[in-house]
Amino acid sequence: MAVPFSQRNFQKELEQLLNKLTKEGHVPSLLLHSCCAPCSSYVIEYLSRYFNIVVFYYNPNISVDKEYKKRVEEQKRFINEFPAVHKVSFIEGDYEPNLFFDKVKGYENCAEGGERCFICYRMRLEKTARLAKQMHMDYFSTTLTISPLKNSCKLNEIGLELEKEYGVCYLLSDFKKKEGYKRSIQLSSLYHLYRQDYCGCTFSYQQRQQQRN
Repeated sequence: MAVPFSQRNFQKELEQLLNKLTKEGHVPSLLLHSCCAPCSSYVIEYLSRYFNIVVFYYNPNISVDKEYKKRVEEQKRFINEFPAVHKVSFIEGDYEPNLFFDKVKGYENCAEGGERCFICYRMRLEKTARLAKQMHMDYFSTTLTISPLKNSCKLNEIGLELEKEYGVCYLLSDFKKKEGYKRSIQLSSLYHLYRQDYCGCTFSYQQRQQQRN
């Protein structure tokens, strides 16, 4: 009997694929959407042993221009300083906050982790899948599953839907597993990375402010 999607062990499935690639001696290309340098730190450390990675920084959800630019620079700095096993390069996507606000119109009052976030997941992953197809990449994926606040099941569900639509393999993940999130904190400290406490959108920021108050 097939395991329900929500009960699949995405980390185990990823490990099986990585073992297969190792046995084959093949180093495929991966377009990796990144939300920020801290979240990407462990993911790059982990996956650069198996892939040639292009980090794609596309985050129109970040509402403040200054915040966006700071996160971009931290992402580039980490890539330049980290001794990856295989090549890691960087592409910055378009900064489109107005498009983000258009997409989530009507969902402004949703709690973080709900439908508004799912729209944001799809927006960023679809841009990644489209670019992966244009670049003839072997795989595409996202660092978002490392966050305890992000719904890995929903991210993987969207990723597999886009795999069918764009014809590029989606790399399943749940990077928070095997202490991935803990390792990202360690690497952030080691490389003195700027670690924000909200995803970037104004709605998340307001929620954090309410929690502080």
